[in-house]
Amino acid sequence: MALYPKLIQDALAQVIYPGTKKNIIESGLLAGDIRIEGQKVSFTLSFEKQTDPFMKSVVKAAEANIKYACQQVDEEVEVEIKTEAKQAPRPEPEKLLPQVKNVIAIASGKGGVGKSTVSANLAVGLSMLGYKVGLIDADVFGPSMPKMFNLEDFKPYAERIDGRDLLIPAEQYGVKLLSVGFFVDKDSATIWRGSMASSAIKQFIGDTNWGELDYLLIDMPPGTSDIHLTVVQTLGLTGAVVVSTPQQVALADARKGIDMFVNEKINVPVLGLVENMAWFTPAELPNNRYYLFGKEGVKQLAEEMNVPLLAQIPVVQSVCECGDQGTPIVMNYDSMVGQSFLSLAQSVVTQINIRNANLPKTERVQTSK
Repeated sequence: MALYPKLIQDALAQVIYPGTKKNIIESGLLAGDIRIEGQKVSFTLSFEKQTDPFMKSVVKAAEANIKYACQQVDEEVEVEIKTEAKQAPRPEPEKLLPQVKNVIAIASGKGGVGKSTVSANLAVGLSMLGYKVGLIDADVFGPSMPKMFNLEDFKPYAERIDGRDLLIPAEQYGVKLLSVGFFVDKDSATIWRGSMASSAIKQFIGDTNWGELDYLLIDMPPGTSDIHLTVVQTLGLTGAVVVSTPQQVALADARKGIDMFVNEKINVPVLGLVENMAWFTPAELPNNRYYLFGKEGVKQLAEEMNVPLLAQIPVVQSVCECGDQGTPIVMNYDSMVGQSFLSLAQSVVTQINIRNANLPKTERVQTSK
């Protein structure tokens, strides 16, 4: 009996690709036509990457299924399966982000201290000072940047660049932005295992067309987690900025956040601390200060840890209102808080210049095997 393409295609339809839990036909792995020349069957399977962990097992299963199907119709065949990558591989870690001059992690020891508000206003503030700025919202389980930048309806897309499909970040207020919030339902919880979250962050770093940037900020999740390890294993960070409120509970966690970066295994310079919610000033009494969370606790911690205090940011109602409206308050540079955030941006630039003049480039953390 002569061989025919449908026999081969039916055999391939029995091979499941573990990456999608669908067969290799439904998964779109079969590239081009099935070729039959006498007793020789050949075709090409196309994988996303040449390093696909399931490639070898899928090829073996496809070959075995075809030979079995042909034996059922009394045919002995020679099977030739070629593999190809759909896109060029991600560059080696040392060659990631070649046009990005500085990468800064914005971190906090605990949630609720306004880290994302500081990240958003710092990014826009740096842009207002004339720098090229990018921002990665790496707070995977609580992404807030889409709302803070009035980009909740942004739909991510990719472009083919140098043989690779690269994500194109959103742009708003002079800042290039990428957030997990662009990829998930804003009203649903993000229920991901740590490996999924880490994979997303690697894609944001390595598979995105960031172009030329003076500063790429990474808004980290609160605490210490897989995401933090993923970032320091993927990139050599220029430094970290740690945000805290002045209350003792927050300061205890801030110490742990600082220790994580300066730990000899991580060895990322801490550029300085930001005291957020330093005091409350009501709009009707602009000269009054009420220390709701304690007075100058972060300033004292900075002195204790021998790191700079970059800024003290007061609490005013307009900070919340601007965040909810998607217009970071730093753009209102005539306001007291707007000036505070702009001053923070200038302080960060100064500390990065000092750091780069006096310390060697940070090495990424090597993964233990």
